[in-house]
Amino acid sequence: MKIQLLPDHLISQIAAGEVVERPASALKELLENSLDAGADNISVILQQGGIKQLRVADNGGGIAPDELPLALTRHATSKIASLDDLERVASLGFRGEALASIASVSRTAIVSRSRAHKHAWRIASEGAALIPAEPAALDQGSVVEVNDLYFNTPARRKFLKTENTEYGHCEEVFRRIALSRPDVGFMLQHNGRAQWRLMAGEPRKRLAEILGDEFVEHALMLDESAAGIRLWGMIAKPAYSKLSRDAQYFYCNGRFIRDKLVAHAIRQAYQDVLHHERHPAYALFFEIDPTLVDVNVHPSKTEVRFRDGQAVHRFIFHALHKVLAAPANAAATPVSASGTAAIPDSYRAPYQPQIPLKAAESLGFYETLFGGISPAPDAKFVATETQETAQEFPLGFAVAQLHGVYVLAQNQQGLIVVDMHAAHERIMYERLKNALDNRAIAMQPLLLAVSFHADRLEVATVEEQQDVLRDLGFEIAALSPESLAVRAIPAMLAEANAVELARAVIADIREYGGSRALTERRNEMLATMACHSAVRANRSLTIPEMNALLRDMEATERSDQCNHGRPTWFQVTMSDLDKMFMRGK
Repeated sequence: MKIQLLPDHLISQIAAGEVVERPASALKELLENSLDAGADNISVILQQGGIKQLRVADNGGGIAPDELPLALTRHATSKIASLDDLERVASLGFRGEALASIASVSRTAIVSRSRAHKHAWRIASEGAALIPAEPAALDQGSVVEVNDLYFNTPARRKFLKTENTEYGHCEEVFRRIALSRPDVGFMLQHNGRAQWRLMAGEPRKRLAEILGDEFVEHALMLDESAAGIRLWGMIAKPAYSKLSRDAQYFYCNGRFIRDKLVAHAIRQAYQDVLHHERHPAYALFFEIDPTLVDVNVHPSKTEVRFRDGQAVHRFIFHALHKVLAAPANAAATPVSASGTAAIPDSYRAPYQPQIPLKAAESLGFYETLFGGISPAPDAKFVATETQETAQEFPLGFAVAQLHGVYVLAQNQQGLIVVDMHAAHERIMYERLKNALDNRAIAMQPLLLAVSFHADRLEVATVEEQQDVLRDLGFEIAALSPESLAVRAIPAMLAEANAVELARAVIADIREYGGSRALTERRNEMLATMACHSAVRANRSLTIPEMNALLRDMEATERSDQCNHGRPTWFQVTMSDLDKMFMRGK
């Protein structure tokens, strides 16, 4: 084929593939235009998740009549005029392609009235066809109405998801924008029903409205400045951590961004206080000289590039670390006169020797343990070990439970101390991996289905990922646009809290997608399921239950550590104990 120039309408449709991925992408661009126009009141009306109609009305500065045709023309913008403007851009929009891209794949109409004109004007387009401007009625500002998105590109329309899913993405964009501008009032309506009505007010009030009162109650205020940059907002205490990243909002000069450098700095700040399988919640606002950050990295404008990334990383890390490291009112550990923890000098720390934990439980195990013993009803039983049982059962036999957290067992070397939750978590994790590999995760129907409130994206995830959920042993159904019912869970996790377990799995599938959840994120998701099913602290175990746990550990690969890398047991030898009590001296 010969090299030839593409028609303008085709160029716009190609650009639309990057700019207008779904209705939520169009909504983001329109909301940013309204804010750039100086609006302090914005209303959004959606029909069928934004697929049928997406309407944004604002009270901003409006567009002059002679500029209306340019509003739907590619590479026409009021935000920048030169390279110098681009390098110090402070507006949310600047590329001059969003409205043209949206118009090229929809039936779009703009009604606008600028402050300098007596009445409003309307311009419309149907795909590539532009309809001339004509007078219209509007008090002030602009109304942009986008109908039948992708009506002229059916192949792209097929890639849109269900109405609930598309609405969920639109609602998340609305939340992000509204969170960034508490000084602006926002309204969102979907299919004729009001979903959000936010009055302009203080940042703390807006944070509570968007992220919930519980977040604000468990959050720490942050406001740090240095060398012309500022970071302020709220970060949740470690105890308020989440299973997913859906409560993480970071803004650079008012623009919501997702940046690996920023995410790494925040993760590092939480490293010593937050379990690495959990995620912090935060709403942070970063202010920096626009010339020190490049926002022209991707058409979606959610990626940026900092001129001095290391300095930004250090500042964010230290700002968060300072707040998280602030001393809490907690009882201090007893210390010696020298200021070190008071530990006997002669005591050597327990250790985890390399003993083979791979013996399978024998059929006559409990006969071996209790056979031939007829103690009095209230007598305590302690197993007497032989060389044979020491080799077959290297973790020994349980003698007691400590504070509902640790199992104490006796083996040939002395005392074994087991973290029962960590050990059980590893056992369940390995079983889940094996069962999933063999496609043999059996379902356990619940006697009574358990329902719970869910947001629209959670409901949409369940509706779209039924096959993945079944592979994982779940039967979950949508009861309404905002509620789900758990009807079955994996049989091996029958003791777990069904709602908490279901929420955790849905969160992983929602964030990474069904295919990634079963491939790249498989182990992380199974680890989360195992954690929810593992025996909890403060649960009283019987001697047979404790021994069964020890036997399972001996038969489970990698049972020396839990799923998160922590040790599951330690050995305290008789020699260690003798030194502690100064025997033989």
